[in-house]
Amino acid sequence: MRRSRLVLFLVLVCVLVVYLTVLKRHYDSHNALPQRHPAPKGFLTPHWPTGSRGRVQFGIMFDAGSTGTRVHVFKFRVDHNKSRVPELLDESFKAFSPGLSAFAEDPPQSRAGLLQLLDFAKTKVPVQIQESTPVFLKATAGLRLLKGDQAQRLLDQVRQVFRESSFLSSDQSVSVLDGADEGVSAWLTVNFLLGAVGGAPAPASASASVGTLDLGGGSTQVTFSPSSKFVESLSSSDAQNLQNLNLFNSSYKLYTHSYLGLGLMEARAAVLGPPSAPGGAVLVSPCVSPDGGGTWEHDHILYNVRGQRTGETTGETTGETTGSVLELCSRRVRSVLRDSVRPVEQQLQFYAFSYYYDRAVDIRAIDGVRGGEVCVQDYISAAQRVCAGETLSPDQSPLLCLDLVYISVLLQDLGFKPDSQLKLSRWIRGVETSWALGATFNYMNL
Repeated sequence: MRRSRLVLFLVLVCVLVVYLTVLKRHYDSHNALPQRHPAPKGFLTPHWPTGSRGRVQFGIMFDAGSTGTRVHVFKFRVDHNKSRVPELLDESFKAFSPGLSAFAEDPPQSRAGLLQLLDFAKTKVPVQIQESTPVFLKATAGLRLLKGDQAQRLLDQVRQVFRESSFLSSDQSVSVLDGADEGVSAWLTVNFLLGAVGGAPAPASASASVGTLDLGGGSTQVTFSPSSKFVESLSSSDAQNLQNLNLFNSSYKLYTHSYLGLGLMEARAAVLGPPSAPGGAVLVSPCVSPDGGGTWEHDHILYNVRGQRTGETTGETTGETTGSVLELCSRRVRSVLRDSVRPVEQQLQFYAFSYYYDRAVDIRAIDGVRGGEVCVQDYISAAQRVCAGETLSPDQSPLLCLDLVYISVLLQDLGFKPDSQLKLSRWIRGVETSWALGATFNYMNL
């Protein structure tokens, strides 16, 4: 009897062990943590949160403009199992002046500023993943305008600095950004942040997008999604400005035109004409109010200017003595533009930034932080007041009259009427409206 009970007890124990073993395997199979895979070169996987919400990636983009260089550090979450569209988690940036082109005669002098920006980037990216974080530098009009091998020598200096850093880079990571690419990248930045590209639940068509106007120091870009009617109206040469953008499993047809030399600082130099020799006579300009004047430095050249008085002529303005300061300056600006810009698609909403934004702040048409909307007439009216001698702020630039006239004429040549409205934003969703984010998408293949 005792033996039978012992056998029964052992059988029950065995059954219980088998049952618990099966139960444990079933539980483990439903609660296993996601398997960790090595990240591809140039991508980051600092952690895998429970539930596998995707991997976190960082990208560093240096924007080497004509008047300064700034670094943007972007943080993304990417989960291609759920969406081809990355989630932008954060942006940090820092800038220094002057631009890279200021070191054209002595490229090693640019090293200190580059290292300063790299040190900033190091504070934003975890140490353990810096070696797999890609860093890029793309230069714009400032380097496009350099002569000979000056641009190449500067880029070689940047490559050397990047190779010595803790970040991931190659020779291809550093280059001059083509003007068309600059325009397309800025368009992509703005429309991504607005949700017109890559928006949930699926990317919207380009017909829902906005156009972009970027007025830099050395060049200006115009980019938008054209209608079929606009495309049909293009000449064979202008049709070369059509671009196809393939991103986030979608395709967008864009018209983009970059006007090299028509940025605000280059336009100033062209309108003012050749500067006086050091110690020579003051440069007289119809684009400075008669009682105004001052100095301005550009490309290591000091311009000492004053306003053109009634009846006064100069080598640059002979025959242009009749009319108000605004009229005289408008003639001078139009002689520089020479009908070189093409009117844009009119039924679209346009976002404008860079110097369009800065000068709107100067004339108090928008808030310096929040931005806002302006009409082209706001620039025209401000030009009339400033060129007539009105002071809008204690630190007003002596060349504000020139800047406002140039912007007014440029926008009208682009086809905008005085009552046309522009949206001015320096930031959208806390991210700067520039080409940097759009270019990062492209170069990181996100």
